[in-house]
Amino acid sequence: MAHIPAWRNFRRAQDLTLVMATLIYAGAVLHAFQRLPGGAQMIAQRALLWPALFFALAFLLPLAFGALRRGLARYVWQSFLAGFGQSAGSIVVGIGLLGGAAAFMYWQISSAALGGRYPAGVFSGYAAGIGVLAGQVVLVRLLQRDLGVRARIEAPDASADR
Repeated sequence: MAHIPAWRNFRRAQDLTLVMATLIYAGAVLHAFQRLPGGAQMIAQRALLWPALFFALAFLLPLAFGALRRGLARYVWQSFLAGFGQSAGSIVVGIGLLGGAAAFMYWQISSAALGGRYPAGVFSGYAAGIGVLAGQVVLVRLLQRDLGVRARIEAPDASADR
């Protein structure tokens, strides 16, 4: 498939967003093991086990149910049409949002290490967000197989459609 540059940039931005979010999460989990009280078993349960359930639900439910899948596919397509991942500004905004979420996670971990509230919810919420991002990456691949979408992303003048 010879996709137009805008689609390649969009697909690449979706992939890199998922990779960055996953790396941020992995770093936060390592940070949690170094800083949080409660022992390795409790940290693993709160930072890995429960969040894995939220990741799975956020990833699988939208792909398994037609109405949810169509809604998320429509969102992904509208994101492409709006120019996400195709300009420096949209990339900077995406990085800023990921950075903000990362700062919030690290702040929650640091607060708990000093006797504050344990950050179990922030891990589950972030994992659910990664699940949605993973679902979007899958939907990008499914969208480009759709004949109607494929015609628009392979046409040399497809960027004029947006």
